[in-house]
Amino acid sequence: MTIIDSKGRLFGKVSLLDVGAALIILMVLGGIFLYPGTSGSVAQVGATMRPVEVDLMVRGLSSSNPDQLFSAIQNAETVNIIIRNQPHGQVRVKAVQRLSRSTTVPQPDGSVIAMPDPRPELNYTIDMLITLEGQAQMTDTGPVFGNSKIKVGTPVEIDGDLYNFNTSTVDVRVLDNPS
Repeated sequence: MTIIDSKGRLFGKVSLLDVGAALIILMVLGGIFLYPGTSGSVAQVGATMRPVEVDLMVRGLSSSNPDQLFSAIQNAETVNIIIRNQPHGQVRVKAVQRLSRSTTVPQPDGSVIAMPDPRPELNYTIDMLITLEGQAQMTDTGPVFGNSKIKVGTPVEIDGDLYNFNTSTVDVRVLDNPS
């Protein structure tokens, strides 16, 4: 009796193609379960946690009652944030500063001064600087909230009880005292 017959069967019973397919399936399953690899998380195990302050600039946010929106954000102790479409959770609202809108006005002597913008449609918009405070993991490339790096220019979504809007990060400060 030959090991491989004329039809390509091993000992006349099993096809070599079936044996090859079974070996490939076993190797794939072994690779998946025995060597899972890294989790893909940006945050590293054992990374130090540090308090971080993040300044967010809100420009031209439309609201039928900007004063009520401003006081709702100012009175909130915490807000939920979403960084690059990844929910982070709650962070503390440290400060909210309302920014005035101005326009340049040329003067008869050729100089230019800034004056409050008189356009009536600006009664329905608000500009703010929001400072948030939270714990972030420190990596070689900067602070990480949840699994998202936070840097100047990072888009952040703020989600509160009665509001949800997008902002942009304008400053990130890592505080001195590690926790």
